[in-house]
Amino acid sequence: MFWDSLPLLFVAALLVWLLVSFVREKWSPDVVAAIAVAALLVTQILSPGEVLGVLSNSAPVTIACMFVLSAALERTGCIDALGNWLGNLVGDSPVRVLAGLMITALVISAFLNNTPVVAILTPVAIALAKRAHSSPSKLLIPLSYATVLGGMLTMIGTSTNILVDGVARKAGLEPFGMFEITPAALVFAGVGFVYLMLFSNRLLPDRDTLSKQLRPDLGRTFMTELLVPHDSPVIGKTLHEANLNGGSGLQVLKIFREEQEFTEPAHDTLLAAGDQLVLHGQVKDVVELRESGHLSFNRSDAFETISSHDVILAEAIVGRNSRYSHRPMRDLDLTARYGIAVLAVHRQDENIQGNLDDLHLQFGDVMLVEGTPAQIKRFAENGELISLNTVQERAYRRDKAPIAIIATLAVMLLAAFELMPIEGLALIAAVTVVATRCLEVDDAYKAVDWKILSLIFGMLAISIAMDKVGLIDLIVERSMAAVPNASPLMILGFVYLLTTVLTEILSNNAVAVLITPVAIGIAQSLGLDPRPFVVAVMFAASVSFATPIGYQTNTFVYNAGGYRFSDFMRIGIPLNILMVFVAMLVIPRVWPLVAL
Repeated sequence: MFWDSLPLLFVAALLVWLLVSFVREKWSPDVVAAIAVAALLVTQILSPGEVLGVLSNSAPVTIACMFVLSAALERTGCIDALGNWLGNLVGDSPVRVLAGLMITALVISAFLNNTPVVAILTPVAIALAKRAHSSPSKLLIPLSYATVLGGMLTMIGTSTNILVDGVARKAGLEPFGMFEITPAALVFAGVGFVYLMLFSNRLLPDRDTLSKQLRPDLGRTFMTELLVPHDSPVIGKTLHEANLNGGSGLQVLKIFREEQEFTEPAHDTLLAAGDQLVLHGQVKDVVELRESGHLSFNRSDAFETISSHDVILAEAIVGRNSRYSHRPMRDLDLTARYGIAVLAVHRQDENIQGNLDDLHLQFGDVMLVEGTPAQIKRFAENGELISLNTVQERAYRRDKAPIAIIATLAVMLLAAFELMPIEGLALIAAVTVVATRCLEVDDAYKAVDWKILSLIFGMLAISIAMDKVGLIDLIVERSMAAVPNASPLMILGFVYLLTTVLTEILSNNAVAVLITPVAIGIAQSLGLDPRPFVVAVMFAASVSFATPIGYQTNTFVYNAGGYRFSDFMRIGIPLNILMVFVAMLVIPRVWPLVAL
C-alpha cells in the first residue's frame, strides 16, 4: 500500500518544492518548472510521450502569436500615436490625467499583451504627471492595475485567459468565446476604475523617481565610483589630506585595490594608483568634484570617473527582452560602446550603487545614466530599454499600421463569429504581420516571451502528473473537507480567494495551470457546471494587486515609480478583497451555479 502511494507523495513533495522555489527566486520560474519535469521523467511518473504531448496544447501557440501581434502594433507606431493623442486630450488636470490614462490602458490591454502596453505608456505617464504638477508614483500603479483589468475583457487580453481556456478544453469543457467573459469583466473593470479614481491619490505616495531623488537641489545623497589614475597628485596622500574624510561632504565608504577590499577605510588610509573608490555624498559635491575641481587638485590629473563626463542625467528601465539582463555590468562595456555612464541602479526598494561591475541587471531595474541625448538614445534602443524621462523616438513603420490593425481586428471579429478557432486566426495574423514587414523576423522572435512559454509547458506537464497520480482528486477532497456544508457560492468564493492569494506570491500562469483542474474537480464533485469555477480562476489569476511580484506589469512599475512593497499592499489588498465580493456577485449571474 505504501509503495503504491509513493508516486503521489513524490509529486506532492515536488509541488511543494516548486512553490517554495518560485517564492525564493533562486532560479527563474521556467528553470524551476524544467527541473520538476526532469524529475518526473527520471522517476518515470511521466513518460517522454506524455511530456511532449503538452506541445499539442493550443494555448501557448496562441499566446506566442499574440506577443507577435502586440509587437507589430508597437512597431508600426499605433500605441505611440495613441499615447500622443492621450497627452493632447487630458490637459494638465490630475483627475483627467488619471482617468484618461486608465481608460486608454484598459482599452488597449483588452486586445494586446499588457506588459508592452505598460512599457510604452510608462514614459507617457511620467510626462503627464510632470504636466499636471504631480508625481509619477500617483499614476504608475493605476496604469498597471488598469492594464490588468483591461486584460480580463477579452480572451486575447492576457495570456492567463488563453491558458485557462486551453486547460479547460483539455478537461472537456466547451471553448470560451472571444467576448464571452466581457460582460462580467466590465463590472470588474468598472469597480476597479472607480476605486482607483477615489482612493489612488490618498493611498499612493508622492514619491520622486530616481533622477529626481538625485537632483542636486534636493540635497539627497548617493554613491558613485571613482578611480585614482596613475598620474594623480593624491597618490600617497591620506584620505584626510585629500579632503575625503567627510569634511568636504564626500565620504569614502570602500576602497578596492587589486584583490584587496577596504570596507571601512580610516582617515589615515593612503591612496594608491589604480584605487577604485566608492564615495557617498550629495550630488552637488560629486558634480563639483568631477566638473569644477572642487577639491584642491585639477580634474584632468586627479580623480577620473569610471564613467564618462557628459551633459545630462536620464533614467532607463530594463525591458523584458533586454540584452543587458542577467549579465554582469562589467561584461557590457557600456562606456566603450556607447560613451555613457551608469551612475546608479534602482531595484525594488533599494538603490544599488557602488561596485556596479558585479551587478547583474534584471527586468524592471531602473538605471540612472549619464551621457548626451544621442548616446543615451542609442544605448536604450540597442539594449531594448525604455527611457523614462521622455517618450522615446523610434523609426516606426507607420505605413504598415493599417495592416497590423486589420490583422488584430480580424482575430477578434472572426473568433467572435467562430469562423475558426482562435489559435488558427492568431497564427495567420502573426504570419501576416511578419510577411508584410510590419516587423522583422528577428523582432518577431524577440517579441515572444520564451520564458513564459517554457514555464507554461512545464506546468502543463506537472498538471498531467498531478492528475495521473491522483493528487488533484486528493486536493479536491481536502478542499471540500475544509469548507463542509458550504453553499456553492461560498465554495466559488473560496476558489477565487485561493487563486488570488497564490497569484500574489507565484507566477499567475503557473497558478492558472495548477488551480484550473482543481476548480473543475471541485465543481464536478458538487455536481455543478464547472464553467463558473473556471472563470473564477481565470479572473483571480489575473487580478494581482497586493504585491509587485504577482504580475509582470506590477514589477515593471515597481522600479519605475520608486515604490515600496508596502505601497502595493496599502492600495492592493482592499482592491483584492473588493474583487472577491464582485466575483461572488457577478460570476454566478453570468454563469449560473446549476447542476449538470
